[in-house]
Amino acid sequence: MKIISSPLELKEYLKDCNKTVGFVPTMGALHEGHISLIKKAKRENELLVVSIFLNPTQFLKGEDLDKYPKKDEADKKICQLGGVDVLFFPQISDMYGRDEVSLLAPKVRGFVLEGASRAGHFNGVLTIVMKLLNIVNPTRAYFGKKDAQQLNLIALMTKQLFMSVTIVPVDTLRDADGLALSSRNAYLSPSEKKEALKIPASLYIASKMVSKNIMSSKEITNAMREHLAPLEISYVEIVNREFESIKNVELKNTIILVEAKVGETRLLDNIWL
Repeated sequence: MKIISSPLELKEYLKDCNKTVGFVPTMGALHEGHISLIKKAKRENELLVVSIFLNPTQFLKGEDLDKYPKKDEADKKICQLGGVDVLFFPQISDMYGRDEVSLLAPKVRGFVLEGASRAGHFNGVLTIVMKLLNIVNPTRAYFGKKDAQQLNLIALMTKQLFMSVTIVPVDTLRDADGLALSSRNAYLSPSEKKEALKIPASLYIASKMVSKNIMSSKEITNAMREHLAPLEISYVEIVNREFESIKNVELKNTIILVEAKVGETRLLDNIWL
């Protein structure tokens, strides 16, 4: 495995590559969810690039940038064992200059749900993903469905800016109790982890209601909110794949999303129907 920190060095290394390139961008603290992305990218491409970069521009003031888990040496080992060909490991000074051009999230779907309470977050996400895609120029890039809104906006960006990369969604991986895997799960105490199980349980309730042909968004979200109590709920929403609110579930075109705080930890989850 080759480790490169310089964007220009990586571009030079890949410029004459005539292989299909799979790319998995991460912020580090790799877990089984990331490994599932790496495995899929490895299967579907001839050369695999993974990046580890804790992007400061997507964290707002007062958020958890400083305490976000860092496991650099363990992450490198995971990548090596996973058959990663190139690990891109830049520093902030490698990725950002003094007078930055940046992208703006779309005015509608970039400012609902997570974007409503974190104004500017998706500007930072889209800017760094654009930079990374321009450096690597991959055939395919892999993103988890757990961050559904992020995935949607990245796919929209690549479509609207006529980029040649294919964005590949990958199903959420869960632990044995059903909790969606996340680097932020490391913040949870044992009692908080038990409380966090209310989140996937609420989504299970939603899916059971739909299986019984209960399609009313209001009825479903009310039942979910009742189960989530007393967690601090940021949102429980039912949207279509364009992230527009819908009054009734539309099979094969619906995402049910939850964001709630457990202690001081913000957790996201969703199901795609």
